[in-house]
Amino acid sequence: MSTSPLRTVAEHQGRIADLVGTLAPTTIPLTDAAGLVLAEPVASPEALPSFDNSAMDGYAVRAADIADAGPGRPVTLPVAGDIPAGSPGGELAPGTAHRIMTGAPLPRGADAVVEVEATDGGTASVAISAAREAGSFVRVAGGDIEAGAIALPAGILLGPAQVGLLTALGLQAVVAQPRPRVLVCSTGSELTDDPEPAAGQIRDSNSVMLAAAVEEAGGVAVRRLWSADDVPTFLGVLDAELDAGIDLVLTSGGVSAGAYEVVKDALAPRGVEFTKVAMQPGMPQGSGVYDGTPVVCLPGNPVSSLVSFEVFVRPALRAAFGHPRPYRDVVRARLAEPLSSPQGKRQFRRGVLDRAGGTVTLSGPAGSGFLGWMARADCLVDLAPGTTALDAGADVDVWDLTR
Repeated sequence: MSTSPLRTVAEHQGRIADLVGTLAPTTIPLTDAAGLVLAEPVASPEALPSFDNSAMDGYAVRAADIADAGPGRPVTLPVAGDIPAGSPGGELAPGTAHRIMTGAPLPRGADAVVEVEATDGGTASVAISAAREAGSFVRVAGGDIEAGAIALPAGILLGPAQVGLLTALGLQAVVAQPRPRVLVCSTGSELTDDPEPAAGQIRDSNSVMLAAAVEEAGGVAVRRLWSADDVPTFLGVLDAELDAGIDLVLTSGGVSAGAYEVVKDALAPRGVEFTKVAMQPGMPQGSGVYDGTPVVCLPGNPVSSLVSFEVFVRPALRAAFGHPRPYRDVVRARLAEPLSSPQGKRQFRRGVLDRAGGTVTLSGPAGSGFLGWMARADCLVDLAPGTTALDAGADVDVWDLTR
C-alpha cells in the first residue's frame, strides 16, 4: 500500500501548467480572433482615417469666409453642393459652402466644418451664426493612427475594439496563439445522453459542464459521449479523436481507488500518473502524456470535477494561448457564518459573494456531489491546509468565479 505524501495544490498546478505548455502562434482569420492574444505587433498599413473628413453634420467652409460670423450677424454663403458619406468630396470654391455629412470627405479647399446647429440649415444658401477656426470639426488623415505606426502591441487581448480597429485598417488576419482544442470525455457505463435514463443510469452532465468550462476559459471543446467501463473501448474512443488536432485530453471519472476505474486502468500503464492532492474536493487526480498529447484526468463527482478544473485546468488553458489574466480574481471577504475545514487539506468551499458588503456566505455543505449548490455559487472560498475552523467575521480569500 502506497504511503506517498499528498501532493500540494501548488505542486499539482505547476505540473498541469508545464504539461499543457504554450501553443505556437499561427495566422488566424480576424473573424475568429476575438478573445485571443496578439503574438506580434501590428503596424498600421495606412493612416486612420485615410482622408480628412467631417466630425459633424454641417457645412464645409473656409474658416476665413466666416471669420466675422456671430450671434445676430450671420454670414450667408451659397451652398454649392452636398457631400454625403461615401462620396468623393470634390472641391470648395472660395466664398461658398458645401453641406456635409458626418464621415464624408472634406472637399479640397475647405479647412473647417460648421455644425448644423450653428446655421439655419439652408440648402440653397446657409446663414452661419458662429465663426469657426481652421480645423474645427475636422478629423484629419492620420489623426487616429499614422501609417506605419504600431496600431496594437504584442500581448494585447483582442476584444471588440481591437478587432474593429484592425478591420478598419484593412487587415484580414493576425498572428496569435490559437485556442486550445480540448477533448472532453466522461467515463462510466452508468452514463447516458438519453433524457430518460434507464434504471441505474444517470445523465452525463460532467462532459457538458466541462465543455462549457473549456469554452468559457477561451478554449474549443470537442465533447464526446462517455465510453463504457472497459479499457479497449475507452482507448478506442481516445485514439479515434487524437488525429483531429487535439491539444489536451480532459477526462472525468475513473481515477480513484475503486474497481472499474477505467481511466486509471487504461492510462496508468501508458504514461499518465495518478496521484492524490491535498485538497477538498478533488483529491484524486491524474496527469501525463498519452500518444504525444497531454492528458488531465479529473475525479468524477461533479463538484470535484468542476473545482478541479478551476484550480488546475482553467489557468493552464488560458496561459496556453497567452491570456494576460490566467487566474480568477482573488478578493478578501468576511465570512457570514462559521465553518470547519479538514486539517492538512486545502479546502475550496462554494460561496455567494456580497461584493458591496464585502462578505461571503457558504453555498451548501462541503460534499462533492451537491451540483445544485455549486450552480448557485459565484465564488470559491479558499481555505489554507492549516485551517480547521473559522468564526463568522473572519477574513478569507475568495476566488471570484464571475471574473
